Amino acid sequence: MVFSMATAFSAHAQFGRSSFTFLDMGNSARIAAMGSEFLSARDADITLALSNPSLITPEIHNHVAFNYVNYYNGTNYGFASYSRTFEKVGSFALHAQFGNYGKIYVTDEYGVEYGTATANDFALVLGWGRELDSHFTIGANFKMIYSHIEDYHAFGMGVDVSATYSNSSRLFAVSLLLRNMGGAIKSYSGDGHTHMPFEVAVALSQRIPHTPLRLFVELPNLQKWDLNYEDPYAEADLISGEVEQRSGAADFFDNLARHIVVGLEIIPYRGFYLRASYNYMRSRDMMTPAKPGMVGFSWGVGFRISKFNFSYSRSRYHKLGSPNYVTLTIDLDAFNKRKKTRATEAFRKADGDYGLDAR
Repeated sequence: MVFSMATAFSAHAQFGRSSFTFLDMGNSARIAAMGSEFLSARDADITLALSNPSLITPEIHNHVAFNYVNYYNGTNYGFASYSRTFEKVGSFALHAQFGNYGKIYVTDEYGVEYGTATANDFALVLGWGRELDSHFTIGANFKMIYSHIEDYHAFGMGVDVSATYSNSSRLFAVSLLLRNMGGAIKSYSGDGHTHMPFEVAVALSQRIPHTPLRLFVELPNLQKWDLNYEDPYAEADLISGEVEQRSGAADFFDNLARHIVVGLEIIPYRGFYLRASYNYMRSRDMMTPAKPGMVGFSWGVGFRISKFNFSYSRSRYHKLGSPNYVTLTIDLDAFNKRKKTRATEAFRKADGDYGLDAR
């Protein structure tokens, strides 16, 4: 269980003390397959709205989603979502997010066990999005968070804001996100001075015209340039014992790569998706030099059957294994055969004929 929590929070631990870091754990199977924390793609996918509220649009009206992650050693987390659009005020999405960290053994300093305890996180998120015109959308998430470990409790509030531009064909989209602005009202220690894991990020997606390919790029943690840390596996000089320092150019390109996550989505047939990605920072932070394996790589599949969309993915955080991500989304309006939804048009542009109809 301790390894599970350390793995989940490792990517943000180096940025300083922060609370409620479970908010940064990727939930959606599609997002996880892209190796990212949020995506920019306006194609009626409600599962993207939790991390990118500017994608709360009329295309996801009356959609529901269920996301579950089977993480390491009894740890699991996920969320459920529902969206509805009101003509005069915009589109809304309600998300219920949870994290469960399994069984904790309570011991004294000598290792004597006194029983077990539990640890859980919960967040209720209300999102709002609005179309400014046919290209620009904006959105915000308001979060109320509760966390407990054994008999300790914490409460917090936070806000995300984002904006998205998409061209008329929906083949290209770019989003700017400011996430987790807020902090604890009451922390585990009793004060309220801890902050949430604030982040500034940009995401882009580009569908290659007349092909079944879509490229994704995320630029995370733009609020901080230096994402490196002291490498415990760095080679030391045999005589002096000093760790060999990298050149300035090597350090620059290492930090640059840590700010880039790349992914590819392939749609070989209508309603069927293949996904893969590479996260350099995750690879560098989590792999062991002796057995790097596929750490940093993620992959997934998705398919649509009637009114239901299923997605599954795995992300390689460590050589010991990969978490399983499962997502189900449903367009409730699709059960009404007489109602043509805006999601139908979004799906058609997203994968109907490889963009050949886009103008």
